[in-house]
Amino acid sequence: MESIENIVILAIETSCDETAAAVVRNGREVLSNVISSQIDLHTLYGGVVPELASRKHIEKINQVITQALNEAETTLEEITAIAVTYGPGLVGALLVGVSAAKAISFAAEKPLVGVHHIEGHISANFIENKELVPPFACLVVSGGHTHLVVVEDYGKYKILGRTRDDAAGEAFDKVARAIGLGYPGGPKIDKIAKEGNPQAILFPRAKVSGSAYDFSFSGLKSAVLNYLNSCEMKGIAVNTADVAASFQKAVTDVLVEHAMAAVDEYQFTKFAIAGGVASNSALRAAFQEACHQKKIAFYYPSPILCTDNAAMIGAAGYYEYIKGTRSGYHLNAVPNLKLGER
Repeated sequence: MESIENIVILAIETSCDETAAAVVRNGREVLSNVISSQIDLHTLYGGVVPELASRKHIEKINQVITQALNEAETTLEEITAIAVTYGPGLVGALLVGVSAAKAISFAAEKPLVGVHHIEGHISANFIENKELVPPFACLVVSGGHTHLVVVEDYGKYKILGRTRDDAAGEAFDKVARAIGLGYPGGPKIDKIAKEGNPQAILFPRAKVSGSAYDFSFSGLKSAVLNYLNSCEMKGIAVNTADVAASFQKAVTDVLVEHAMAAVDEYQFTKFAIAGGVASNSALRAAFQEACHQKKIAFYYPSPILCTDNAAMIGAAGYYEYIKGTRSGYHLNAVPNLKLGER
């Protein structure tokens, strides 16, 4: 087996609407990280259109991979293995990345490593925090996922809680659309909420009966819609910034409360956040404060590593590779892949 000191992974990520490729050395050193975003295209439709996303991936995938290799000043011969997201995500989008990875693996005679998308998000924390090692707790918050996870070891996870309905990012998108901000909702709510009063409207903080660490955001989303309808019926002007700030506060309160309860129960000394919503400034600030009060270390990736990217897949792929994980050419897209499954 290669020296563990010099393993170079070519990583590919196409789970939703970003076509991404990266070259990562030894799991933590990013040599290149290329992302081709489709946000402008999907903004026209108010959300991601799966068929369009797949077509765009097909158009961009070869260019993005070539650019990643060029920026890393490396060649396929010098690559140790190919890592690719194979789930969860949009099945058509995933298939483009998986097909490209299998083709390169076959042609270049390099091992193939299938990577779980959420494992990628968690592993984004390893890139900039060289000192971070398991075990630690991690909250993954994105458009499709809200998971409270114990990272027991590299590639070994225990899920403490997950959303029962809407993911946090999904709720952000739906509320943003309802108050006229458009897509993508997360960054737009984050921005306008800075001008609003988070205490202006008391929206509900849901608890899931019988499961202390699970989340539910559909009731909160409905409460926002009901508030907006009520204002319209009564002819009351809506303060969009106040609605955004109050909604964001309700989401943040629930996420922080659940996560810190787990920190207390399991006596964690390290806590991390990951996923697209982890770049939300109010959420980061709330966790920074909560972790400071509990005197535990707090980790989070830079915003560019919170959104879907291939560097995080390269980091996760490295740890899977040195663990001995190999995927055959039968590797397929698994849109509903559960964390910890293979």
